[in-house]
Amino acid sequence: MTAKLVFENLKNKPMRSLLSFLLIGVPVTLILTLQGLSSGMLNDAKARARGVGADILVRASNSTVGLNTGAIDIPEKYVNYFRTEVPHVKLAMGVFNRIIDLPLVVTGLNLDEFNAMNGGFNYAEGGPLRAPDDILVDTLYAKQKKLHIGDTITLLGHPWHLVGIIEGGKLARIAVSLKTLQQVLGQESPHVTWIYLKLDNPANIDAVDNFIQQHTDLRAQPMADYIEAAYNPSHIAGLSEFIYVVIAIGVVIGFAVVCLSMYMAVLQRTREIGILKAIGGSNGFILRIILAEAMLLGVGGTILGIIMSFGAWWLIRTLVPSSLQMEIVPLWWPIAGAITLVGATLGALYPGLSAARHDPIEALAYE
Repeated sequence: MTAKLVFENLKNKPMRSLLSFLLIGVPVTLILTLQGLSSGMLNDAKARARGVGADILVRASNSTVGLNTGAIDIPEKYVNYFRTEVPHVKLAMGVFNRIIDLPLVVTGLNLDEFNAMNGGFNYAEGGPLRAPDDILVDTLYAKQKKLHIGDTITLLGHPWHLVGIIEGGKLARIAVSLKTLQQVLGQESPHVTWIYLKLDNPANIDAVDNFIQQHTDLRAQPMADYIEAAYNPSHIAGLSEFIYVVIAIGVVIGFAVVCLSMYMAVLQRTREIGILKAIGGSNGFILRIILAEAMLLGVGGTILGIIMSFGAWWLIRTLVPSSLQMEIVPLWWPIAGAITLVGATLGALYPGLSAARHDPIEALAYE
């Protein structure tokens, strides 16, 4: 009987029900989209870091861990030092990163060294860097900017000639000549941001790490450790806190929407509540009806929010696939649902208790 009453109440006020579903679904979409962006961008960065094929990353000792944002440049002379002076180093490659539009980064590299390190880029169109002003972009950046082979791209105030569109998953979305990028940025003495080392045997990582710590003022870190530290949400300052704030906003919105919706429903159904109490409906029965309706709104809003998160995923992939990467994270569906139901239940308590306290005689006389 309770279920039938709840469904009939929702069906008889379709506009109020649809608006409640929509307003509850918006914070669910917000939570799922934020979590999907966090997961998607970090996993994409992890894949590109693994694709370098290096065993050790060397950077300035006072640089911070992050998505290229805390990098401090070091003299390029260290690249040759690692090649010639450090035991067990098979290959050394310096790269120079500059942010053009966070999180997009232009990476300057020596393509021959990069090819030796991991086999090089896979080309969807065009070919490798040859001239000083050549540039490579990945398929997502080309799609976002509607670029084609032969186009001229202006980045960092310099015109570049697009010669290749590369598949993603290795180091960079945008790659240019290391020497040219250093010149464009007016470096009097050449610097690099990071140095990647490939060893003769990965078992020698600790030995090389210790040698670098003892003989230089740089910081060496196994690539596996760096990837775990740099691309872990809990290690990115402010990210977890921001997610918690969004979750709290979701609870507040769910509370407010359900509280207002249920309060209006109670006012509109005063006579109905009086009749139910007159024929023997207990206070607990009336409260259960209100709470059940609120829970159903929460479930419907969650489902709608999940559907809208797929819409957000599609829009991001269509409009800004290179700037933002979003994943669908089914693991968060029940979490978002639980958050919504908590907000909906809290929001229904006051209207439900108010309805349960109605005097049946006064309710029947209500106009």
